[in-house]
Amino acid sequence: MNFNNFKDKKILILGFGMEGKDSLFFLRKFFPQKILTIGDRTEFKIFDQKTQKLIKKDKNIRLDLGKDYLKNLNKYDIIIKSPGISFFLPEIKNAQKKGKVLTSQTKIFLENCPCKIIGITGTKGKSTTTSLIYHILKIANFKVHLVGNIGKPVLSLLLKAKKNDIFVNELSSHQLLNIRKSPKIAVFLNIYPEHLDYYPGFKDYFEAKTNITKFQTKNDYFVFNKKQKLINDLAKKSKAKKIPFNTINIEKIIKTKDIPLMGKFNLENIRAAIAVSKIFNVSDEIFAKAIKTFKALPHRLEFIGCYKEIKFYDDAIATIPEATIVAMETLGNDVQTILLGGFERNLDFTELAKKILKSKIQNVILFPTTGSRIWEAIQKEAEKEKKKKSLESFFVNSMEEAVKLAYSNTDKGKICLLSTASSSFSIFKDYKEKGNLFKKYVKKWA
Repeated sequence: MNFNNFKDKKILILGFGMEGKDSLFFLRKFFPQKILTIGDRTEFKIFDQKTQKLIKKDKNIRLDLGKDYLKNLNKYDIIIKSPGISFFLPEIKNAQKKGKVLTSQTKIFLENCPCKIIGITGTKGKSTTTSLIYHILKIANFKVHLVGNIGKPVLSLLLKAKKNDIFVNELSSHQLLNIRKSPKIAVFLNIYPEHLDYYPGFKDYFEAKTNITKFQTKNDYFVFNKKQKLINDLAKKSKAKKIPFNTINIEKIIKTKDIPLMGKFNLENIRAAIAVSKIFNVSDEIFAKAIKTFKALPHRLEFIGCYKEIKFYDDAIATIPEATIVAMETLGNDVQTILLGGFERNLDFTELAKKILKSKIQNVILFPTTGSRIWEAIQKEAEKEKKKKSLESFFVNSMEEAVKLAYSNTDKGKICLLSTASSSFSIFKDYKEKGNLFKKYVKKWA
């Protein structure tokens, strides 16, 4: 690992969240006294106390903060960009044209890690599959680390990495966008329209995902979903050994009733995890033990409890219509109230509207901004199908208001489901905050 070419360069850490802080710690191991600049949209006074203290403690940090944080990119030779900042912003594109080196934690990690890396991507199911693969390999006594979106940032761990270590790495499209080396084992779960506020179009989003296998060799493995045409076509171009996971028979290993994860979609996640574990010769016995002891991640069709004889489910992770449709199918006809809507990412809600009209749902509680568009899609489909359905709509601006309405409009024995089919950022910080607020107010008003 040689970073001598960083020595005389002006370096900007762009984005100072969890990855940005890890990049700072990493660079300080090599360059204790070097001047480093932090660029972030957040003003210094808005950072939490711990972050402010970290910045003040380091006398060789310079700051470029606030709404004009992208203004001075051309001053720097190397920009280590956080995934949340889009490559498609004019300032970023201009910096690349001017010959600035744009890199990322993921790029540095993949190019310098001496170990086996298992990279997992897909629109939905990444975190569950990544956690499950990690859990299986840990029980099978491999020296395994959980990194990326769901685990620890990668660079600090890179310094301690040994040849026999295995890194299980959840990879978003944003992290994959700029890489030039693919993981040893690549897993591509599924693809649906998402992040259309970040990418110029769906094609660009999918193109970013394809990097998970694009740079693989014949000695690598591509575990993929052959039921989806785009991914199946991608597999045909891949140089790696190809393993379609859809045909794996789970029942040979574990009875479906013993699986703690709900829903058909989770069976696909499990199949992908089995396919990866087979590469490491993990026995069926160990796999069965691992799946029985695996704890489902929060906010993924999580049963909160039965309060006032109403069953509440938190599926805050459902940020696309397809995920909400699957949640409705999994829970069945008892879903009477559903909470929908959020940040505008230009997704199509037609199929969701059709599904709601065919369902037993009677109450739709709608958050800004997409709530109004979802309701329009429902009305449009109802007119088209000439369906008269007893469906109440409630437009809300807070989770507390939504939960109060859920309690007053949901019958005993029925289900209230939070599964918004939209990202959270309109009135929530992220899906975790949205899910936690839902739990909080469900318990408060019980």
